[in-house]
Amino acid sequence: MDSQNDQVRALLVEVWASWAERGAALTAEDWERSTRLPGWTVRELFAHVAPVPEMFAGLRAAVLDAPAEVVDGAGILRAYNRPGGIAHTAAEQVAEAAKQTAEAAEPAVLIARLGVEGPAALEGIADLSPGATVAHPLLGSVTVGALGEVALMEATVHLLDLVAAVGGPQPAEEALDFTRALLARVADPVAFIEAATGRGTRAVLPVVR
Repeated sequence: MDSQNDQVRALLVEVWASWAERGAALTAEDWERSTRLPGWTVRELFAHVAPVPEMFAGLRAAVLDAPAEVVDGAGILRAYNRPGGIAHTAAEQVAEAAKQTAEAAEPAVLIARLGVEGPAALEGIADLSPGATVAHPLLGSVTVGALGEVALMEATVHLLDLVAAVGGPQPAEEALDFTRALLARVADPVAFIEAATGRGTRAVLPVVR
């Protein structure tokens, strides 16, 4: 296990724990509060982020003995967010899935997934190398490490959405630093550098939907 993968796992568990702590403090009214994501309530946001333990067991069953087609989180995000990519074509399905999960799972269930079940399931696959290849239904194959990077980014970005809806402290500085660096790697490097330094005119942001 390399130090980068150890960091991603530790930060992901830390961010999930923050979700669980905040969820435990929410009122019934808070759970139904609207977020800045159009049409999404706080409960649906939790349902979208909360890990399903079974998906970790599925990773072990999906391991392939071949090089991965996508080897990092930035590669996954580029593929998802390209014109016609799943971030655009499946946005409504993702929102509907979150709504259905929120309707089926009580807040206590979602909190447990984030604070207890998800971390335990993640620990259960700690022996899988970050470079291990797993089959992916949309991208062919990806590395375990790439999936972890995207999971950490999503949990961090949506925690900011939660903060905007119900208040509370920002995500851990380390999680913010990691997410910022990952999103910067999604953009074309020259276009990003020129935009960041005031030299370019090409639109660079947003890099993900």
